[in-house]
Amino acid sequence: MFPDLHVTTGIIGSVVCFLLYAAPILTFRRVIKKGSVEEYSCIPYILTLFSSLTYTWYGLPVVSSGWENWTLSGISSLGVLFESTFISIYIWFAPREKKKLVMMMVSPILIIFGMAVFFSIFSFHTHQMRKVFVGSIGLVASILMYGSPLVAVVSTVISVLPEL
Repeated sequence: MFPDLHVTTGIIGSVVCFLLYAAPILTFRRVIKKGSVEEYSCIPYILTLFSSLTYTWYGLPVVSSGWENWTLSGISSLGVLFESTFISIYIWFAPREKKKLVMMMVSPILIIFGMAVFFSIFSFHTHQMRKVFVGSIGLVASILMYGSPLVAVVSTVISVLPEL
């Protein structure tokens, strides 16, 4: 009758994640309308892409046992789509210097993710060990993702302090 608590929690978490992934849509509408990224930073979107990639991988049957984390994998793959789109829009409207910087940041993220996939497949032979390995990387990615806007705020405050 009532769905399993694991699935219910996963669906509620997926709705919340969808709202978080969709939040920058208004910002990117403004970027497209103005034709400029202005002073926006792409770092939060790059780190969210890394987190989304990691948790998509975590939820797949290769890492998790069967489809026990299908809701996580599903919403995270949607996050990959959103963040890839945001980063592409950013690159399209960014000045040349910022484009290079974004590409220099995205490349290592994709390499690190690729290495995590490779090592999780070939170095760990049980689902439990793979989940711990990939989950640990996902935890770090999530901390970086949620901490990145804070870094932007702190750097802005620090740059304003000398003016005071």
